[in-house]
Amino acid sequence: MSRSDGEARSTPAAGTPAPGMPAPGGGCPPVGIQLEGIILPPVLTLDVVLGLLGNAVALWVFCFRLKRWNANTVFLVNLVAADYLALVSLPLRIHALLAGRWVFGDVACRLNLFLMFSNRTASIALMTVIAFYRYAKVVHPLGRLTRLSKRQAGVLALLVWLLVSAPRLPMLAYDHVKRGRGAPQCFFFTSYQEASRGIMILVAMHHALTVLEFVVALALLLFCWVRIRRSLTSHRQMGDGGKVRKALRVCAAIVAIFLLCFLPTSVITLGLWLSRALRPHDCAAFYALTQLTIVSLGLNFLNSALDPILYVFSSSVFRKALLAAVPPRLRRCRAWDADSSESGVASRSTGQVELGTVRPTPPAEAL
Repeated sequence: MSRSDGEARSTPAAGTPAPGMPAPGGGCPPVGIQLEGIILPPVLTLDVVLGLLGNAVALWVFCFRLKRWNANTVFLVNLVAADYLALVSLPLRIHALLAGRWVFGDVACRLNLFLMFSNRTASIALMTVIAFYRYAKVVHPLGRLTRLSKRQAGVLALLVWLLVSAPRLPMLAYDHVKRGRGAPQCFFFTSYQEASRGIMILVAMHHALTVLEFVVALALLLFCWVRIRRSLTSHRQMGDGGKVRKALRVCAAIVAIFLLCFLPTSVITLGLWLSRALRPHDCAAFYALTQLTIVSLGLNFLNSALDPILYVFSSSVFRKALLAAVPPRLRRCRAWDADSSESGVASRSTGQVELGTVRPTPPAEAL
């Protein structure tokens, strides 16, 4: 897994200062290699297993259970693709952590790092697009964004992919395999003494993108949530509060997943940068922050395992198709069962969110 500045070097030779002590040539010694090998493999393995299973079910529903797609479905399917591409990059990383060395060569190293970083950004961007689309459907129901066709949604998703991938493409131009006196390792970050100018520019770009994508996405997500919540009162007066509550749940789920998976890494990384800038010789602080960074890395990919929950919240069509595939005897919640029925009779239960109707709502019109 990628390490912070100064950490990603080969295993130090004998005589390297203990963690927390400055190195003789200046700077801090590499740290966290052993802890990384202990904590990350089980965490990343759990992310891969849960993520692949959940997204496989989601992809099956989208491709084989839905008869019609709408713009929201297009965005969700692209999020599934981003999660898959991020998850398939992890088995090689897990093997390298367990074996203590990178054995897959230079090309695989470049692709592995590119997939991890670019698809993390793609997941953040697509989650933000989904929340903004739901905000537009509720707050600006007559706006142009709410009338997106499937084709237009596909073009918008393609633009998102190009936007998030372009800044990461230069990573493919450099060899990131570290071949020091220890075992070869595949790292993006490197120490200042080892780095070429090109690598240093890439590292600086990565730092800027990590902070920028988090801050911008969080600001947009909170904006959507606040505006939808404010519109709840007016929609209640018009008798249309159910639609707003659904949109509010979608945004709340996105914000919760976003904060859980990306806030720790962003905050700790920012603290690490400040520590190196303001107290470059405080190796104890550098060591502590590096350990926290390593622990938080597993949360980034937990996002891919939690996104299937977002599909359930975000698309009533997805819920209907998913629950229609479940045997009736396994449906324990009448409210969800009624929501999934395309011709159910309206229930009077106060816990039911959506009323079934004799005439099913066309999927293209569902939120």
